[in-house]
Amino acid sequence: MFRSFLIFLFLSPAYAAQADVWSFATPSGNIECWVGVDVGGSDISCTIFNRSKPASVPQLASCSLNQGVTVMMQNRGSVSTNCARPGDKPGGAQHVADYGVTGTFGGFVCRPSTRGLECQNEDGHGFFLSRAQQRVF
Repeated sequence: MFRSFLIFLFLSPAYAAQADVWSFATPSGNIECWVGVDVGGSDISCTIFNRSKPASVPQLASCSLNQGVTVMMQNRGSVSTNCARPGDKPGGAQHVADYGVTGTFGGFVCRPSTRGLECQNEDGHGFFLSRAQQRVF
């Protein structure tokens, strides 16, 4: 489903002009991402809602385990992070990113797997999110 959506996104310029923001979730529903694609660049924001261990990113050390973690980046540049509000829940993403299917869109490459979600931008910066680990690079 995710792959067919990405193919549709790339082959349909009218789609991008009508709706430049869309969302996807991992099959578990524990990670949701929102993507904005525009002529001038693109951005992605992903939140992991349930975590089993504290984040390994110093900027997220203050996030308690009952808070989700949000990572954000543009198609170029570094990753920024913040704690999600306590009680934030998955919002119902538009699409499911199937495990093992690599998605390339708007300057990003994302790889969902049973281990977690990894996304990288054109500069090689990115993040990895799973229940056990949240890191940026």
